[in-house]
Amino acid sequence: MNIALYAGVAVLVVLAGAIVFILLKKNSGTRGLLRAKQEAQEILNGAKAQVEKITRETTLEARDKLKAQEEEFEHQTREKRRKITEMERRLVHKEENLERKFQGMDRREREIGGKERRISQREKDLDGQEEKANILIKKQMEELERIAGLTQEDAKNQLIKKIEDEARLEAVQVVRLVEEETRAKSQQTAREIISQAIQRSAAEHVVETTVSVVDLPSEDMKGRIIGREGRNIRALEMATGVDIIVDDTPEAVILSSFDPIRREMARLAIQRLVADGRIHPARIEDIVETVKQELEDKIKQEGESAAYELRVQNIHPELIKLLGKLHYRTSYGQNVLQHSKEVAFLAAAMAKELGLDMPVALRAGLLHDIGKAVDKDVEGTHTELSVELCRKHGESEPVIQAIASHHRDVDFPSIEAVLVQAADTLSAARPGARRELLETYIKRLEKLEGLAKNFEGVSKAYALQAGREIRIMVEAQKVSDDKASLIAKDIAAKIKNELDYPGQIKVTVIREMRAVEYAR
Repeated sequence: MNIALYAGVAVLVVLAGAIVFILLKKNSGTRGLLRAKQEAQEILNGAKAQVEKITRETTLEARDKLKAQEEEFEHQTREKRRKITEMERRLVHKEENLERKFQGMDRREREIGGKERRISQREKDLDGQEEKANILIKKQMEELERIAGLTQEDAKNQLIKKIEDEARLEAVQVVRLVEEETRAKSQQTAREIISQAIQRSAAEHVVETTVSVVDLPSEDMKGRIIGREGRNIRALEMATGVDIIVDDTPEAVILSSFDPIRREMARLAIQRLVADGRIHPARIEDIVETVKQELEDKIKQEGESAAYELRVQNIHPELIKLLGKLHYRTSYGQNVLQHSKEVAFLAAAMAKELGLDMPVALRAGLLHDIGKAVDKDVEGTHTELSVELCRKHGESEPVIQAIASHHRDVDFPSIEAVLVQAADTLSAARPGARRELLETYIKRLEKLEGLAKNFEGVSKAYALQAGREIRIMVEAQKVSDDKASLIAKDIAAKIKNELDYPGQIKVTVIREMRAVEYAR
C-alpha cells in the first residue's frame, strides 16, 4: 500500500513540474495565463483521478495477496496439525505394541526359566542313571570275560578279524564274478588276455657293455697320448669332454664319461691319432672336429637304418637323429636302439596276429624310449620326454598315447598300447636281456621265495623264469579257492611294496586236492 502512495506522489510531482513548465512557456498575457491555469487544473484533476485509481487497485491487490497468504498459512497450519496428530497416534500404537511385547517376553522368560530348571533336574537324574548303568555294564563285562576267558580287547580283535576276512572273501568273490562276466561279454578284455598270453614268447639279445676301452699298439703310445707335462691328454679331455684314465692296464686307456656319444667320439679320436702318429694339441683339435662331424653323420645313418629296417616311413628328421643317438645309449647293459627295434617288431607282430592297427604299434614301439636320447640334458622322465618329443614332431595321438602308457604311468588307451607295454617287458625283463650280478640275482630269487612262504597256508614256493614268475603251492585243507585268490593278491601287493625288480612278476597260486588210499 505504501508503494502505491509513493507512486501517486511521484506522479503528482511530475504533473506539477509539467504545469510549471507549461506556464513558463506561455507568453505573457492574461488569456494565455488563464488558459494555462485551466489546462494545468485539468491535468491536475486527471492526475488525481489516476492516482486514486492506482491507489484503489493497489489496495485491492494488496488485500487479495494478504488474504491468499492468510489462507496458505491456515492450510499449512492445518496440515502440520494433522501430521502431528497422526504421529501422536502412531507413537501411542507403537507404545502399546512394545508394552504387549515386553509382557510376552516376561511371560516367555518365566516359561524358559521353568524349563531350564526341569532340564537341569532331568540331567541330574540321567547322570545318576548313567552312572548306575556304567556300573552294571562293567559288572556284566567282567562276568562275561570271566565266563568266556577273553578280555574285551581280545574279543573285539577277533570280531574285527573275522569281519575283515569275510569282507575280503566277499570282495574276492565279487571281483572274480566281474572278471568272468567281463571275459565272457567283452571283446576288448579277450584281446587283452590274448596279448598277455603272447608275452610268453622270447628272443635272443646281446648285452653290451658301457665301458669304453681303447686298445693301443704298445705301452710307449701311452706316453705320447699323455704328452710333455700332460699337454696332449689335457687337450684331448678339453676337446672331447671325457676323462681319460691311463693306469696299469697293459696297452689300453679307459674313457670315462656320463655321455656315451662323447665317449664314442673320444674313442674314435684316439684311434685316429694313434693310426696317424702325429699327436699334439693342434692335431688333436683337428682330429676331434673331424670325428665329431663323422659321428653326427653316423648317428643320422643309424637312425635311418633303423627306420628302413622296420619300414617305418615319414619320421621327422629330428626323431631320426635321436634314434641314431640311442645306438650309443645303454640301459642295464642293453643297447637302447636295439631294444627299441625289438619292441617295435614284437608289438607289430602281435598287432598283426590280433587284427589291430599294426603301423601304430610299430611306430610306438620304435619311439617309446626316444626320450632316453635327451634325458641327460633335460629334466623329466624318459616317458614324459618321449611324449613331448613325439608330439612336438608331429606323431599321431594314438602313437603318443601308447608311448605315454608303456610304463603304466597312465591307463592304457588302446589294445595297441597294451601290446607296446607287453613287448617292452618281453624285451627288457626276460633272462639275459639286461646285465645283473649273479649274487644280486640269487639273493633276489631267494627273497622272493621267502616272502611267499611266510603266508599262512603256503607249503612251497618256486621262482621261475629268472624271477619273472613265482608259483606257490597251498594246502588244500587250509585254503579254499576264494582264499587262494586272496593270497595271490596279497603276495603280489607285498612283492610290489618290498622288492625292487625290473618289469613285472607273475604270481600263480596252485591249490589241488589229492585223495590217497592204499589197497592191502
